[in-house]
Amino acid sequence: MSGLRAAGAGAQAGRAVKEAAGTRRAFLQQAAALGFGASLPSLAEAAATADAADARVRRPIIIDALGGIDNPNRPQADQDAPNAIAIDARSLQDARTAGLSAFNMTIGFVFGKHDPYEQSVREVAAWDAFLRRNGALLKVHGAADIRRAHQQGRTGVILGFQNAAMMGKDARRVETFANLGVRVIQLTYNGPNQLGDGAMAPENRGLTPFGREVVQALNRHRVLVDLSHSGERICLDAIAASSQPVAITHTGCRAVADLPRNKTDRELRMVADKGGFVGIYFMPFLAIGRQPMAADLVAHLEHAINVCGEDHVGIGTDGNVSGIDDMPAYMRGLEKEVAQRRASGIGATGERADIVTFLPDLQGPDKFWKLADLLAKRGHSASRIDKILGLNFLRTAGGVWG
Repeated sequence: MSGLRAAGAGAQAGRAVKEAAGTRRAFLQQAAALGFGASLPSLAEAAATADAADARVRRPIIIDALGGIDNPNRPQADQDAPNAIAIDARSLQDARTAGLSAFNMTIGFVFGKHDPYEQSVREVAAWDAFLRRNGALLKVHGAADIRRAHQQGRTGVILGFQNAAMMGKDARRVETFANLGVRVIQLTYNGPNQLGDGAMAPENRGLTPFGREVVQALNRHRVLVDLSHSGERICLDAIAASSQPVAITHTGCRAVADLPRNKTDRELRMVADKGGFVGIYFMPFLAIGRQPMAADLVAHLEHAINVCGEDHVGIGTDGNVSGIDDMPAYMRGLEKEVAQRRASGIGATGERADIVTFLPDLQGPDKFWKLADLLAKRGHSASRIDKILGLNFLRTAGGVWG
């Protein structure tokens, strides 16, 4: 089908959805007036369903502030291979189905025995080569690239680090990675590094003098400072030290679930006051001692909105788009992963082998549409939902990137 014919078919489908939604609303209103609406869905439910359909018609910009499109169903041997890139045809199709405009993808050193700098440089080069070969993906340098990917039906890839250990003792390395196209750099992972302490470090050190140098370099070279996984003191110090808005790309609210990986209201409020962004994840830390579900995500989103305002909250799933095909195999892999993370000293309180790292009722390529539906049913406006799905991250990150 040609591009023009595809566009025409899309427009017709959009009109059909709108007309169907309008017809359903009118029918339910008439039924209620005649007194036999009790056996039918409520008007509020019908309006919410129509709003969710409208989200697909609107084709909002959807940005996962921390996530991926790797196919988690590939054989484990393939996933564990050196420099493995687990993006395949299914990954790309699921990303399109999900309406994913862009995602911040973790590459480079996070933890392990390899040299942090050398590993990170190698992985940037490997991903650059992969992205050049794959026309369905577009490397993101600035906000305009995300808009272009969205308009062209492609998926923007934001290269990001989840640990700044690769800076060694030289803050000038920030410029090296900025020139290579890395657009988001997280200061710490769960443990300590030369910049300060992560969320699981008991000392809770703040930003070190070298950490301040790195934050200044990130500001100067227009790289978004990410404070996910950080301890509370380094988080507050970095917000104060930054001359640019900062982000916590994937977290939860400590007031809703009191776990170290979640952020206090003070941290959330300071990020918003700085003009920044808070992304809520789809992770085990949304609840304590049980499997979190979609309702828990909504509770964290609503709390964050109450603290930060609707212009500063979005999503950073910390997961993939494709659903899990073989749950028994997945659970075996999860048990192994949790044990390895605990043994390596990088696990976080709340990680358990019997709690999956996604929301069971909000997984797969339609999870963003389902979330839009849930938020509509809760009374959130279409404009607010679009902000949460992507526009808030786009505004914050685009302002930093220039």
